[in-house]
Amino acid sequence: MGLFDRFKKGLQKTRDKIAGGFQTLLRGRISDELLDQLEETMLADDMGPSTTLRLMEEVRHAWKAGQIAQAEQIIPFLKSRIISYWPESDRCLNYAESGPTVVLMTGINGSGKTTGVAKLAYWLKQEGKSVILAACDTFRAAAVEQLSIWSDRIGVQIVKHQQGADPGAVAYDACEAAMARKTDVLLVDTAGRLHTQDNLMRELGKIQRVVEKKIPGAPHEVLLVLDSTIGQNAINQAKVFGEHTRVTGIYLAKLDGSAKGGVVIGIRDQLDIPVKFVGLGETPEDIAPFDPQLFVEALFGE
Repeated sequence: MGLFDRFKKGLQKTRDKIAGGFQTLLRGRISDELLDQLEETMLADDMGPSTTLRLMEEVRHAWKAGQIAQAEQIIPFLKSRIISYWPESDRCLNYAESGPTVVLMTGINGSGKTTGVAKLAYWLKQEGKSVILAACDTFRAAAVEQLSIWSDRIGVQIVKHQQGADPGAVAYDACEAAMARKTDVLLVDTAGRLHTQDNLMRELGKIQRVVEKKIPGAPHEVLLVLDSTIGQNAINQAKVFGEHTRVTGIYLAKLDGSAKGGVVIGIRDQLDIPVKFVGLGETPEDIAPFDPQLFVEALFGE
């Protein structure tokens, strides 16, 4: 299955929801009434109110300026505007110029974080990168075991301690191993946390300080794993995490199980944080770098 087909399959539920609302509207000539109805439909698609208002302002401006006149021209116009939100440079992983690239993965429990770490490790390996996993989620029962099973399954190395160990110590040992083995990428799985869990937020800061001291410029990426099935609540989570750590990108998990794929657009518009990867299923192969062109074609396609 090609990448477009995987996006299309993953966005099936969202596309069905959007198509159902759009297909009865986008016929004939554009009118104020039609645009009002379209705005209501978009608000129900989890793009978020501010993003919807911004896009609709652009549609109205294009209509008044004579750039579009027929309702069927709205979808191509929206596609072009949404694609423009994502410069290619923003979507690429920021690799270190020399030495290991350190990617910190964070998010709340249940978001798909540990599975996302494994999928990203698999993707990096397919790209020809050597990878070490750092099992720094020593807080959650069975998290280390879960990541160990994944490391065996996808064939990458792992640095781990016992459950309850100091996650900073795990990060330190993982940095040492990554440098000694001349590893390309060190993926650090941190404990799932909420902003109300001060001890875990402090541990996240500690892990960051450890890798900063051991590897210059690290962490080179801080990817926040968000569950796409929770829609606008994912944006609220991202805002909270952004207050505690420098988030450089989003890994959007469970896109295949969501009817709220429009949240991808809201995340970029409201948070100015690029979605860099999406999870499209349950297997290690079900990960894709985010491609806005493929995304909008899959989102608005037949």
